[in-house]
Amino acid sequence: MHLHCIGIGEDKLYTLARALRECGYVVSGSGEDISAAQKSEMEEEGWPVTGETPSAGQIHTGLEGVITGAHVKPDHPELLKAADLEIKIYSVPEFLYEFARYKTRVVIGGDSGRAAIASVILHVLEYHNREVDHVISGEPEHTAHLTKDNDFILLTGNDLPSSETDKTPEFHWYRPNIALLSGMGAETETEEHFRIFVDRIVKGGIAVYNEEDEKLKTIVETSENPIRKHPYGRPEYEEENGAIILDTPEGPMPLELPDELALHHLAGAKWICQHMGVDEDDFYEAIAAYGM
Repeated sequence: MHLHCIGIGEDKLYTLARALRECGYVVSGSGEDISAAQKSEMEEEGWPVTGETPSAGQIHTGLEGVITGAHVKPDHPELLKAADLEIKIYSVPEFLYEFARYKTRVVIGGDSGRAAIASVILHVLEYHNREVDHVISGEPEHTAHLTKDNDFILLTGNDLPSSETDKTPEFHWYRPNIALLSGMGAETETEEHFRIFVDRIVKGGIAVYNEEDEKLKTIVETSENPIRKHPYGRPEYEEENGAIILDTPEGPMPLELPDELALHHLAGAKWICQHMGVDEDDFYEAIAAYGM
């Protein structure tokens, strides 16, 4: 499958493009904001890439799709030509949904902590030799790994527009089978975005949510979507000589955590890992070897 990425200099799209190439896709790209490091990597690996001046030179009928970066303007020459040739144009979230349509989609949403929670989950799965697809957006970097065979895919998502040409909130595209909501902002529009996200969880799916966020709790608990709802909050702990001692079924566990918020991340990640087949004891075994 040959895909063309417009605005490939955007870190999120560049990371996705790399993962798609490693998965066996033919990927070309263009962009005015390609960094020197990205350009060097692409040249070394033989990517067909153009940059600097927007043109329609790489758009042709042999393409099976075009993926546009979040900041590419609607009047970009390549977008216009793709539309003229009736080539399917995807935002990054829309493409990821199509890629993962037949996988179990696990989506970490919320106004903060998405990448941190996903990092915990990936560590636990890797510790127990369980491979999973993932596309994680966050600081200090974006990461992605895609395969044609893995059953699960882990995604992070927010309620920002998917692109300049697709105003759908990013996480509305994903239609998760399993979702985690860590919290939400105070904007009225944000509340509506989260309400729609919960309603778009696959029927019979699972919503794990921070019950200490009252507005979020109300949204999840009043949703009429037939899903399972699992609240979580800050776990029990004590402080001793500056260290956090977590109360677990296996007994007290000392952890080096940056702040109390990290405890919430652990609690949410534990629920998600259990729904992905890792039991509680195995979760804590992995966490004992994890530094946040």
